[in-house]
Amino acid sequence: MTITPAADGFSMPAEWVEHEQTWMAWPTSNETFGDDDSGANDDLHNARAAWGKVAETIARYEPVTMVANLGESDTVARYVGAPLTVVERPLDDAWMRDIGPTFLTDGSGNLAAADWIFNGWGAQEWASWERDQHIAEHVIELTGVKRYASRMVNEGGGIHVDGDGTVMITETVQLDEGRNPGWSKAEVEAELRDYLGIEKVIWLPRGLTRDYQRYGTRGHIDIVASFARPGVVLCHTQPDPAHPDHEVGKENVALLRAATDARGRKLEVVEIPAPTVLEEDGHGWVDYSYINHYVVNGAVILCGFDDPRDEENAATFAKVFPGRTIELVDAREIFANGGGIHCITQQQPRV
Repeated sequence: MTITPAADGFSMPAEWVEHEQTWMAWPTSNETFGDDDSGANDDLHNARAAWGKVAETIARYEPVTMVANLGESDTVARYVGAPLTVVERPLDDAWMRDIGPTFLTDGSGNLAAADWIFNGWGAQEWASWERDQHIAEHVIELTGVKRYASRMVNEGGGIHVDGDGTVMITETVQLDEGRNPGWSKAEVEAELRDYLGIEKVIWLPRGLTRDYQRYGTRGHIDIVASFARPGVVLCHTQPDPAHPDHEVGKENVALLRAATDARGRKLEVVEIPAPTVLEEDGHGWVDYSYINHYVVNGAVILCGFDDPRDEENAATFAKVFPGRTIELVDAREIFANGGGIHCITQQQPRV
């Protein structure tokens, strides 16, 4: 009989609980970032500058541990002016939310971690995961906590919990034939109950349009909707009907407002409008989203886009997260590579 985290009393706490530290992964040469940062190709340099700015900002509020590829730890200091811990492990990519573990607590001072199967966001043809599939295990080993290995393909960006028994997910991620072929909703829910300690699953049909193109995740929830506290959900909306996510947002808001959580609460939905820019040169529709924020000790690290809606949404986040500083950090370079601030971070809760 498989011993699961839930059977041992563990569950995933909400992101807003106190953190021991944040884990990140350092961009390395690959299909996403290009070959080098020597100047011949600026993609890797620009990515490292963007990741470094996020790390610097988080480090003002809590410790950061950066996992760098073998032989590349010395490059971190060139981009990050704040103190942080750097460890070297073999890396393919730099999306710690997805390749790292999901940390769990039991309410009695114990920490553990769920280790999902990672296969390059559904075995996408551009992705490499020979090294990244082991990163969660490396991080768990470094923290010295108990590891629970799930049989389900999943990424941290594909789940969002309220810490009170409820998780939100999307059908196109969890039921993806490239991830979990043949799995039913019931099987997915059972695995999430066992490994997250949740009681209620809220399904949304899909993610944002751009997320189904090259370097997309096929619908991660953490760019679409997130809990701000039990019973309160932030949901991405696209005010401009010219953008295909206009209809996606309307559908998600309606579904969430009709939903209840594990405690039977009807959800309060706070709409978070997308930036005013609709398209990116040469890449079609953007999926710029303020939902892909990261809550740290005493602050919210909020994606910025040099857009009129940056400050508007920062004000909304300040109301939703009272007592926390709202830190706007330019996330356009991160989005250009397929994700946002939440995607490159992973919290380790304090016990």
